[in-house]
Amino acid sequence: MGPALFFSLLIITFSFLPVFVLEAQEGRLFAPLAFTKTYAMAAAAGLSITVVPVLMGYFIRGRIRPETQNPINRGLINGYRPLLEWVLRHPRGVLWGALVLTLVSAYPVLKIGTEFMPDMDEGDLLYMPSTLPGLSPGKAQELLGQTDRILKTFPEVERVVGKAGRAETATDPAPLSMFETTIKLKPKSEWRPNTTTKTLIEEMRAALKMPGLPDVFVMPIKTRIDMLTTGIRTPVGIKVTGPDLDGIEQVGRRIEEVIRALSGTVSVYAERITGARYVDVRINRHAAARYGLNVMDVQEAVATAIGGMNVTETVEGRERYPVNLRYPTALRDSLERIRALPVVTMSGLPIPLSDVADVRIVDGPDMIRSDNARLSGWISIDIAGRDLGSYVVEAQKAVREQVQLPAGYALTWTGQYEYLERAKQRLSLVIPLTIVIILLLLYLHFRNTAEVLIILGTLPLALVGGFWLLYAMDYNMSVAVGVGFIALGGVAVEIGVVMLAYLDNALAERVESRRKRGQQLTRNDLHEAIVEGALMRIRPVTMTKVAIIVALLPILWTTGTGSEPMSRIAAPMVGGMLSVAILTLLVIPAAYWLWKARAIKH
Repeated sequence: MGPALFFSLLIITFSFLPVFVLEAQEGRLFAPLAFTKTYAMAAAAGLSITVVPVLMGYFIRGRIRPETQNPINRGLINGYRPLLEWVLRHPRGVLWGALVLTLVSAYPVLKIGTEFMPDMDEGDLLYMPSTLPGLSPGKAQELLGQTDRILKTFPEVERVVGKAGRAETATDPAPLSMFETTIKLKPKSEWRPNTTTKTLIEEMRAALKMPGLPDVFVMPIKTRIDMLTTGIRTPVGIKVTGPDLDGIEQVGRRIEEVIRALSGTVSVYAERITGARYVDVRINRHAAARYGLNVMDVQEAVATAIGGMNVTETVEGRERYPVNLRYPTALRDSLERIRALPVVTMSGLPIPLSDVADVRIVDGPDMIRSDNARLSGWISIDIAGRDLGSYVVEAQKAVREQVQLPAGYALTWTGQYEYLERAKQRLSLVIPLTIVIILLLLYLHFRNTAEVLIILGTLPLALVGGFWLLYAMDYNMSVAVGVGFIALGGVAVEIGVVMLAYLDNALAERVESRRKRGQQLTRNDLHEAIVEGALMRIRPVTMTKVAIIVALLPILWTTGTGSEPMSRIAAPMVGGMLSVAILTLLVIPAAYWLWKARAIKH
């Protein structure tokens, strides 16, 4: 059994190869798990062929009680024997039943959605609405105070801190039209009964319904990471790139109309790139020259009167503050008064600014974005009640059919969808390579293709229970779920390899016994060998299943910050252990019987 254990543990080790090739967020999140399991399995594989046999010689001595004396094991054998006898009488029916069970599992597979990672409840919320450009500081302050007061009325909210515009840092290029409100929540023990984060967000959305203020509720840490990597703060985003800002805005507005009609869309906002208002001062060079002024003279007069000039610095202890001098607000708070601003000529006489410049209000970009050296505009899409994968597929189809892009314009779908596609692309390359490596290891162990095909042919049945449990718990396929299925596949292959090793050993004893007597192996001998080998395996199979399920149930049912990805890893393992039991105890003996019985005459 040493080689079987060694190769099975080696297969588990290589089965985690796809996890090692994950990059960025998913790689950093699951690499520690993969390294820990790999080191443990590699050490176990080495110990199984070195230290364990030596220790068995030292400690397994004297009178060894048979397994049948254990009441639990005796009950397992008595319950499994009639079932195994029935399987060997109807092996083809068992295989057809396994095939039907596998095909029926296509139903939950088709119903399960896809997402990059499940939303983690960080304990607090971030409210990030955006208004149209051109919002005045006074109106922004009014709206921010209004939303903060509404949010503070919820009994689950401890504190609300809002910000409009950019912070005093170069890493926060937020326009004044973007609000960021951090909502500090109380411990969940102080919440109202039957209130969850999801229901609380829905209540907040209903209370904050304001025209022109699309609401976006996200998790603070996750959103900061998303904005640093993709620039998009919502689960789904679209970047519209092109040569002209006006054209980009028109395309964005059309896409906004199409996306808003899709089911699952909570809010969609296409940036109004050219919606800001500016005071444009165009200097008339000829008029200025008649007064002996050049362009710089007029620009300095405008900059000093409107923007101000630092004339000195005041020292207050260890603190220093600039002293800025400019015209009072009453002289520059309207277009007419700006036109009347005095400009001193070379002769010392003041003239109004309108004599040397054309002053008017024009539309312009609130912020100019670029992506890969091309002008771009962003569309933020918040979704609820649907999985990310199916929503984006439907949205892409709708945009492709209803939006005609002008020449030179392009769309890029980003946000969490970008992460999902990146993980899919990488796994699609590495998983086939991993399967090839596992095939090679199985062949090196069994030295025949039949048993390799038995393992691989019955492996999909091991995944059936995992898919049904995901469907029952309303989980979506994600990177975390994929890691769980990788672990499940490794365990299923390990148990199958050991089961075949037991069957091979029991059959080898019958063959040797018949050879010594000069007789041919009969089907009755094959039947007895399969029963003996499978019954010997019932105890370790049951121990493995129970140990894994009992160990993972607390992770599956746990709640709290960070529990969401862990429960997604545990769900395939817990559900899959039930179908692995069917695979190991019923399907593999039936397939083994059909394979070996072909070479034995009645």
